[in-house]
Amino acid sequence: MVVLFFTSPIGLGHATRDIAICEKLRSLTNDKILFVTGRAAYTIISNKGYVAYDVYTPNNFQVNYSMHLQSMIKWLIQYVSYYKRCKIIAQQFIEKNNERNLLIVSDEDFASITVGKNRNMKRILITDILKTHFLKGLPSIIEYGMNRSLERMIRSCDHVIIPDYGSDVDNKSYIGPIVRELTTIDRGALRKKFEMYKPTILLTIGGTTSGKYLIEMTIKAFRKLRMKLDINLLIAPGLSVEVKDKFLCTSDTGNIINLGFVNNLHEYIYASDLVVSLAGRSTIDESIVYKTPGIFIPIKNHFEQEENARRMGYNYEDIFRLESLIKEKFDKMSLTANDKNITQVGSEKAAKIILETLES
Repeated sequence: MVVLFFTSPIGLGHATRDIAICEKLRSLTNDKILFVTGRAAYTIISNKGYVAYDVYTPNNFQVNYSMHLQSMIKWLIQYVSYYKRCKIIAQQFIEKNNERNLLIVSDEDFASITVGKNRNMKRILITDILKTHFLKGLPSIIEYGMNRSLERMIRSCDHVIIPDYGSDVDNKSYIGPIVRELTTIDRGALRKKFEMYKPTILLTIGGTTSGKYLIEMTIKAFRKLRMKLDINLLIAPGLSVEVKDKFLCTSDTGNIINLGFVNNLHEYIYASDLVVSLAGRSTIDESIVYKTPGIFIPIKNHFEQEENARRMGYNYEDIFRLESLIKEKFDKMSLTANDKNITQVGSEKAAKIILETLES
């Protein structure tokens, strides 16, 4: 039996939650797990020891330096072209692993769902998007047609796993947040391991280049706060962004640490006192589950991030008042190294759904 994971390489959130699911799945079955993905997602998945293929190359969102999403019609046209390329790639991998008990699991890689449907194969979709809202006005007619196709695709799946809270309906299972498991819940030990000897802010921007402006604005706010608070700032820019030395060439350099790319970012989130991030779903879910306070700034005009941020009480304009927001967070929190009461069941629920489908 083979589980063929098609993981969207747009950002890192899809990859991290798929890793969380597969860690649980490996404890339940010895069935073969293969990943088809690309970019930074490939790196983090392969670093966990999974067989993965770096074959997907999506078009980047066009985001200007101040984090405004632009040229959405152009991006949607490019996405259709990317989707067609993915269908060819997915077909090749499905044919190569054409076994009777092959299960297709797609984390928002809709091309593989289409190919699997045409071949009458078992299919599970993992998604928190049931429709998109990128376009407004007359161009939204194009998106309306795409959403109708997405709705039919969702209905056609054997199961749809939604990492959110809600009531199960039809083939949709709402299982709550999916986050990676910690190697230890001893927060004090992790803080010692990561050398967090002072109250610590973690700044992360996920797996894209869209958060450069958030890095700049957070560093500016941090330097002002350093006059009032004895705190440190850890920056996790991932693989896509290089933090220039010019941002760090001040007397505050010792209090700003560039982590670069780390495989265990979730443990840094757990150990930190505050996380500042783009409003990606996975980082927000990790912040909620690990009970680390967060400030989440969305890319402007990115409907998904704006909805995520709004749910947490933030919007794009908050990027201009990071100093006061961070200070408010530190004024309210009790800075201790105590363990937290962590409850995470989403990954286990997802793994059981996959296993039941595989064996049905």
